Amino acid sequence: MYQLDITLRRGQSLAARDRGGTSDPYVKFKIGGKEVFRSKIIYKNLNPVWEEKASILVDHLREPLYVKVFDYDFGLQDDFMGSAFLDLTQLELNRPIDVTLTLKDPHYPDHDLGILFLSVILTPKEGEHRDVFQTQSLRLSDAHRKSHLWRGIVSITLIEGRDLKAMDSNGLSDPYVKFRLGHQKYKSKIMPKTLNPQWREQFDFHLYEERGGIIDITAWDKDAGKRDDFIGRCQVDLSGLSREQTHKLELQLEEGEGHLVLLVTLTASATVSISDLSVNSLEDQKEREEILKRYSPLRIFHNLKDVGFLQVKVIRAEGLMAADVTGKSDPFCVVELNNDRLLTHTVYKNLNPEWNKVFTFNIKDIHSVLEVTVYDEDRDRSADFLGRVAIPLLSIQNGEQKAYVLKNKQLTGPTKGVIYLEIDVIFNAVKASLRTLIPKEQKYIEEENRLSKQLLLRNFIRTKRCVMVLINAAYYVNSCFDWDSPPRSLAAFVLFLFVVWNFELYMIPLVLLLLLTWNYFLIISGKDNRQRDTVVEDMLEDEEEEDDRDDKDSEKKGFINKIYAIQEVCISVQNILDEVASFGERIKNTFNWTVPFLSWLAIVALCVFTVILYFIPLRYIVLVWGINKFTKKLRCPYAIDNNELLDFLSRVPSDVQVVQYQELKPDPSHSPCKRKKNNLG
Repeated sequence: MYQLDITLRRGQSLAARDRGGTSDPYVKFKIGGKEVFRSKIIYKNLNPVWEEKASILVDHLREPLYVKVFDYDFGLQDDFMGSAFLDLTQLELNRPIDVTLTLKDPHYPDHDLGILFLSVILTPKEGEHRDVFQTQSLRLSDAHRKSHLWRGIVSITLIEGRDLKAMDSNGLSDPYVKFRLGHQKYKSKIMPKTLNPQWREQFDFHLYEERGGIIDITAWDKDAGKRDDFIGRCQVDLSGLSREQTHKLELQLEEGEGHLVLLVTLTASATVSISDLSVNSLEDQKEREEILKRYSPLRIFHNLKDVGFLQVKVIRAEGLMAADVTGKSDPFCVVELNNDRLLTHTVYKNLNPEWNKVFTFNIKDIHSVLEVTVYDEDRDRSADFLGRVAIPLLSIQNGEQKAYVLKNKQLTGPTKGVIYLEIDVIFNAVKASLRTLIPKEQKYIEEENRLSKQLLLRNFIRTKRCVMVLINAAYYVNSCFDWDSPPRSLAAFVLFLFVVWNFELYMIPLVLLLLLTWNYFLIISGKDNRQRDTVVEDMLEDEEEEDDRDDKDSEKKGFINKIYAIQEVCISVQNILDEVASFGERIKNTFNWTVPFLSWLAIVALCVFTVILYFIPLRYIVLVWGINKFTKKLRCPYAIDNNELLDFLSRVPSDVQVVQYQELKPDPSHSPCKRKKNNLG
C-alpha cells in the first residue's frame, strides 16, 4: 500500500481547441482505469497554472498513472488535448520529484500537444495505516467532481432580456436561458414570441471554490421539431463580485445580439456538514440548546429562509443487491435534500456496509423530501443503482432508528435490501408556515421527460377520476331538480331556500373549515376514510415494467427521431394531464389530512379568512387586493410573481407521491432486536 502525493503545477504550450485560438483546459488522473482526480478548469489559457494537490492511495505500482487533458466545452462534448503516462515503478520512495510530461495523441503520435509539470512523492504505508485508508473512497467524489462541502451560495435572479436576436421567420424568438456553474445546471422557462422576455426567475448554485468560479450563460430559441437556435452567450466571473451584496448585471450577449439582466448575490454558507457518528450536533447538549434557541418561536422574523435543522445518521445497510460479477457490491450512499447533495465513502466488496456518518442540513422548506439513494461504485462507468427511499420531513419521528426498505428508481415497489437511518428535525412552525406561501425551490438537476404510453394512460385516468367527481356531483344536483327521490329533493329545496336567504360570504371558508374538522374527527376516532390507491399503485408498477422493456428495446426505436415533433406534443399533453390530476388530488388530500401540518395550516388560514370576511365588507377587501396588485410592480420592480394558494397546494402530495412516500414493512429478520438475539445466540 502506497500513498502518491501529486501537485499539478502548470501546463505549457497546450493545444488550441476553441475558435478563438485558446482552450479551457482541465486535467484528469486515472489509475487502473479508475478516475481518481479532476482539476479545476482554467479558462482561455494555453499556459495554465493550477497548483492543485491530490493524495491517491495505490495498491501496487504495476499500474501507471494515466494523465489526460481536455478542453471544457459548455453544452458539448469536451475536446481531447493529449495524454501521458507516469511509470510509478521508476519513482524513488520518500523523495519529492519534479516530473515533466509530454502530451501526445495516441492516434497522431508525431503531434506535439504541449507539456505538463508535476511534483510527486511516493510514500509506503504500514499495515497500521492500511485500515484508515481503506475506509476512504477513491472515487472522484472525494477528489473534486463530487466534492460535497461548499463554501457559499450564489443566488441568481434572471430578470429580463433586451433586444434579443430574431431567430424565427415572424421576426421574433421563443427564448430561454441555460446557466452552468461547474456541474450545476439550470434552464429557464421558455418565453414565446418575444425579443424582450420577462422571466423573473430565481435559483441558487453552490460555490465550491474559494475564489468563486465562472457562470456560463447561453441564450437559445426554442424550435419544435428541430434543433434549437443559438442566440448568444456570456459569462459572469464570480471572483470579481463582493459577497453579501446584490449586484445588478446587464450582460452583452457575445456571438449574438441583445442583453440579459441579472441580479446576483454571493453569500457565505455553513448549511451542510458531514461527520462521523461519534461527532454530531444534537448529542452535544450545548450545541443542541443553541439549535433549539435558533428555531424558537421568539425568533420568528430572524432569517425567514432558515426554517429548520435536519440531522441524518446513515448507519448501515443490510442485504443489498449484488451488482458485481463477484457476487458483491461496492456501495456508497447519497443523501439529498432539494439541491443539497452529500455522499458517504464507499465500502468495498460488501453487501452489508456500515457507514456510520452524520449529515446535517439547513431546512429551507419543511415540505421538502429527504432522498437517500444507495449506489454501487464502478471503475469505468457510471454507478449502478441499488435502491432508494424518499422521506417527507414532516413524517419523520425524531431520534428513532428505523430500517427503511429500499425501493426501485420510481419509488413504486421494493428492491433488495434495507437501510438503517436515524433522523432528527427541528424547525420553527411559524417560519415554515410563511415559507409555504412562496414558490418552491426548483431542482436544477432533474431527469429529462420522455414519452411513455403507460405514463400518458396513468395521467389520463387520474384526470378522468377528478373530473368524474365533478360530473357525479352535477348528476346528484340534477337528480334533486328532477325529484327522483321526493324526500331528498324536498330537503334540498328547503336547504336551498335557507342558504340563499341567509347567505354571507364568510360561510364559504366556514363550510371548508367544517369539512376539514369533520374529516379530522373521523381520523382520530378510528374511522379513517382514506384508502390506499391500488389503481395508482398498479399503474406505477406497470410503468416500471415498461421502463425495463424500453431499456431492452432502445436500439430498435430509431424511428422515434422521425416523429420528434409529435413526441414533444405528446410529452406536453402528458405533463398537462399530470398537472391537472395532481391539482385535484392535492385539494382532496388537504381535506383528507394526508399531511396534518398542512391541514392545520389550512384550518388557521380558513379561520382568519372567516373572521375577516365576517367583520370586513367584501368591497374593502377587493379594494385592498386590487391596489396591492396594481402597485406591486411599482413598489418592487424585480418581484417574482406567485400565487399563495397554488404555492400552498404544491406542498400537498398528490396520490402518486403518497404512494411513493409510503414506508414498506421490513422483513422481521432485519429488525434490530432480532439481530441482537441472533448475535447472542
